[in-house]
Amino acid sequence: MRPLTPSAGSAGATAAARFLAIQGCRIEYRLIRSAPGAPVLVFLHEGLGSLSAWRDFPGRVAHAAGCEALVYSRAGYGASAAVRGPRAPRFMHDEALAALPALLERLGFERPILFGHSDGASIALIHAGGAGRRVAGVIAMAPHVFVEDVCIQSIRRAKRAYETAELRARLARHHADPDAAFRGWCDIWLDPAFREWNIEEYLPRIACPVLAIQGEDDEYGTMAQLERIARLAPDAQVLRLADCRHAPHRDQPRAVLEAAVRFVGRVRAAA
Repeated sequence: MRPLTPSAGSAGATAAARFLAIQGCRIEYRLIRSAPGAPVLVFLHEGLGSLSAWRDFPGRVAHAAGCEALVYSRAGYGASAAVRGPRAPRFMHDEALAALPALLERLGFERPILFGHSDGASIALIHAGGAGRRVAGVIAMAPHVFVEDVCIQSIRRAKRAYETAELRARLARHHADPDAAFRGWCDIWLDPAFREWNIEEYLPRIACPVLAIQGEDDEYGTMAQLERIARLAPDAQVLRLADCRHAPHRDQPRAVLEAAVRFVGRVRAAA
């Protein structure tokens, strides 16, 4: 494995974003070519995230693990095309079972290692358990497997914060339309119909190793999420991080980076 702290000029760190059409939607993406021919890490952002919101983290992981990486903004986020109409409760299923397979097929990526955060982690788990495509491994960071009251309460607080304009200003740095990005995420999570959302059925079908990571101070979920994954997924290990909230890669970056590199090494050795 390579050193865990790459230089500022690491390959792929400043690669320009590109665009392609997936299911008729213009998608922003970036390829990090730090190790051509190596396994591909696919980074799936959180509910308010985007390609740029990951900052340099994907490049650091790719460099340290000796992998290539794909980072993209889902429809409605970053510089990708807007989503028409409100999201449905199955929006993560739609991404995992239709949009993501189409993107991977278009780019010719087989047996990727999925690295998802929050909603992106849920998408990774659904894809691995239900898309019918081979996946080498899943890193699920702060995943949602079912809806908890603590998550709904935190989203309500985020909605109030957005109305004060400070949160909107932060999101405007990463989204062409921050209002649509926020409303699309907030409105569906607070919709009463979403309370029954659950992806436990996909966990026993995951045929690859899973690393589930969560902060002990996560304001959007309890350790019950990790416990459910550990109990239902055939090959799952969990990492609980102290002094860490909903974004482990920001609150405990070195711990996450080291765990990710070890996990990728295990997956590559098995392959």
